[in-house]
Amino acid sequence: MTDLPRQKILIIDDETDVHYSFERLLAKDHVNVLAAANGADGLHMVQKEQPDIVVMDIRLGRENGLDVLRQIRQARPRQIVIMMTAYGTSQTAIEAMKLGAFDYTLKPFEIPQLKDLLRRALRAARELSADNVLTVSAGTDSGGIIGSSSAMQQIYKLIGQVAPTDATVLVTGESGTGKELVAHAIHANSKRDRALFMAINCAAIPEALLESELFGHEKGAFTGALAQRLGRFEQCDGGTLFLDEIGEMPLGVQAKLLRVLQDGEVLRVGGRQPVRVSVRIIAATNRDLGASARNKEFREDLFYRLNVFSINLPPLRMRSGDVSGLVTFFMRKWRQRNHGGPVKISADALAVLTAYHWPGNVRELENSIQRAAILAGGNTITPKDLPPEMTGGF
Repeated sequence: MTDLPRQKILIIDDETDVHYSFERLLAKDHVNVLAAANGADGLHMVQKEQPDIVVMDIRLGRENGLDVLRQIRQARPRQIVIMMTAYGTSQTAIEAMKLGAFDYTLKPFEIPQLKDLLRRALRAARELSADNVLTVSAGTDSGGIIGSSSAMQQIYKLIGQVAPTDATVLVTGESGTGKELVAHAIHANSKRDRALFMAINCAAIPEALLESELFGHEKGAFTGALAQRLGRFEQCDGGTLFLDEIGEMPLGVQAKLLRVLQDGEVLRVGGRQPVRVSVRIIAATNRDLGASARNKEFREDLFYRLNVFSINLPPLRMRSGDVSGLVTFFMRKWRQRNHGGPVKISADALAVLTAYHWPGNVRELENSIQRAAILAGGNTITPKDLPPEMTGGF
């Protein structure tokens, strides 16, 4: 027996079976399990009972659990809340984490993982009772990323945690994994969401032009500079600038970028007076920037400035369970853009796509679906419509 008082867990769910499941799950643990069937009762119990943790469904009949979460955070800003959902979309995941949820879990539950999550939450509650600080934040909207695998759920959590801050973010991952989508999601869920989001591919622009593109130039700064031009940083003042393929940025331009990150100022090419800007930087690369820095191919000081918060996107071959949802999304996208197209995919074709190793990741999958939609003779995509390298010349 322990001398510590029993901790309280409040379950807010409109399904009584869920209440019973938690009671059985925690029957041998040193906790008291409380239950509420709707948001209003749950909020009342939060204020009256002051539970150590709340476990709440995102869908409470006609109520939105995220709205209830907002009310709980207003009533008890330091309340630890775990959200439950059977619909693991990027929108719900990012929103829950932005609103300060401790974590969220998918239904149906994996019992070992759920018990571990509850233990961590109860431990955090004890630490909070000792006056440790838990920082929370709020916001709205989502990023439109597709995937419900556990690997992508972790990505959504990271986006939800970093988006409300102004931290510089480094997004890494293989080509075609969706790094720009992550950047869009961070911007859309940030306090800069009403300002500009601009993207630039550092590998696609020659060094001489990249400097002017980013920082602007004064009239007469070089041959052909017939007028003053504002660079992306000034154009994007107040917003978010996405620097794709940052690992390909020339060293000379890296030095000027470092100054912007350090001082919040840009100096146009040919200019003498620096201009203050407020721009959030999200950078992306498919290279190992740490290794590049050690090999003197990338500035080490800039690497540390960029790597404040990193998000590493998993390749599609590591989340094959997401292929079906991505296929559905890309087929729907094709039909909307072309006013028609296949509405189904055969089980054999889907099996081929799921088993494929996807060296080009999500981008390759979208291209494959576009090709299949063109080749499909009817309203169903079959193996014959897929690229031969996937089917072995089916």
